[in-house]
Amino acid sequence: MQKTNTRLFAALAVAGAAFLSACSGESDDAASSSPSEKSRATPRLVVAYDGGLKVLDGKSLDEVSDIERDGFLRLNPAGDSRHVFVTTDDGFELVDAGTWRESHGDHSHYFTSEPRMTDVEFDGPKPGHVVAHDDTITLFFDGSGEAVTMPGEALSDGQPETSDYRAPHAHHGVAVKRADGTLVVSQGDEESRDGIAIIGADGKQLATDDQCPGIHGEAAAADGVLAFGCEDGLLLVRGGDITKVTAPDSYARIGNQAGADDSPFVLGDYKTVPADTLDDDEIERPRKFSLTDTRTGTLRVVDLPTSYSFRSLARGQDGEAVILGTDGALYVFDPATGRQIGRHQVIGEWTEPVEWQEPMPLVEVLGGTAYVSDPSTDTVVAVDVLSGSEIARTTLDVDVTEAVAVTG
Repeated sequence: MQKTNTRLFAALAVAGAAFLSACSGESDDAASSSPSEKSRATPRLVVAYDGGLKVLDGKSLDEVSDIERDGFLRLNPAGDSRHVFVTTDDGFELVDAGTWRESHGDHSHYFTSEPRMTDVEFDGPKPGHVVAHDDTITLFFDGSGEAVTMPGEALSDGQPETSDYRAPHAHHGVAVKRADGTLVVSQGDEESRDGIAIIGADGKQLATDDQCPGIHGEAAAADGVLAFGCEDGLLLVRGGDITKVTAPDSYARIGNQAGADDSPFVLGDYKTVPADTLDDDEIERPRKFSLTDTRTGTLRVVDLPTSYSFRSLARGQDGEAVILGTDGALYVFDPATGRQIGRHQVIGEWTEPVEWQEPMPLVEVLGGTAYVSDPSTDTVVAVDVLSGSEIARTTLDVDVTEAVAVTG
C-alpha cells in the first residue's frame, strides 16, 4: 500500500505505546494472556465469518484463535497494527489481535498473546465507516450522522475518551479527523448525499463542496490528501481546499477506493450503470477501474480483462494497484502508468453475488503478501504480490466474509 507500508509502520510506535500502557497496569489489555516475546514481528490475519472471528498466523496461516460472536460482522483496521474494529448491529467493538512491538530507539521487542474481544465498544444506530488517519480513529454512525473520534494510541488503555460531531442530517456517510484538528465529513440525508464539509476544531464550517453526488468512501494519499468517491468522479481535499476531479463518463461511480499514505495515486472502482436502472436481481460487473493522480487531478480509466468486486481492491507495499479478478487471478498494475506488471492465478473463477453480504473472494495485502480467500473451497491463500509465488495455504471450516491483517 505504500513503500514498506508507511501507514502500518508509522502505527508501530502507537503499538509500542499500547504495550507500555499494558505494562503499567492501566490497560484493559493487561487482562489478556501473559505476553510471549518473539524474535521478530508476528503478523496476523483476522477473518470474519457467520458466527465469529478467526485469527490466523500471517505467515503460516495456522489458526491462532476462534472467537465466537453472533451476527453479520464487518472488520476495519484500527491503524495501530494490533487492534481491529468489528462492526456489529449495535455499534463497534474492538478485537485485540494479540501481536505488537515495543520500540526502544534503535531496536524493538516483539510480543504475542491470545487474541480476544476487549471491553472497548461504541454503541449507536447503523454503525458505518471506520477511518484510521493521522493517528486518529473516526467512527461514523449512519443512523444519527454522528462522528466519534479518538486518539489511536488510547485503544490499549480501556474505553478511550472521544470527541463527537453530529452532521445536520443522518445519512450513509464517512468522516475523517486530521492532525490539525479539522474534521472532513460527508453531507447528505437519508434520501441523497451530495458532498463534503471541512469542520474546524471549534466546530465551525471552514469549507464545503456539494458537487459530489452519491459520495461514498474515502482514501488517503501522499501529502495529506484525502479522496472521496462520487458518481461522476472524485473530490480531493488538500489542507483547506476541495477540488473536483471529473470522470470522462457522465455517470462514473467511484464508490470504493484504496489509497497509500506515501503514494499520490488513488485506486478506485469504476461503474457506469446507475444502480436504479438495474433490476433487483442484477448488479453491474465492472471491467474498468480508475487511477487518480492527486497531484494533477488526472483520472485514468484502465481496462481489466475480467470483472471484480468491491472486495477486490488493495495496494502493494510500493503502491502497486492490486485487483482480484473474477477469473481468480490477482492483477498488479503500476499506478503511475496503468501498465499491468503482474498476473497471478490464485483461485478458481467466481461470480460476485447479488447480495453484497454473502461470502465472496477477497484480497487483503500486508507488505509484500496478498491474502486471498475463496469461500467455494473454504481456503485462504497467501502469495507474494510481485512474483505470485505461494507462501502458505489453509482450509477453514467457515466461509470468510471479511479480513484485516495486522503487522504486530
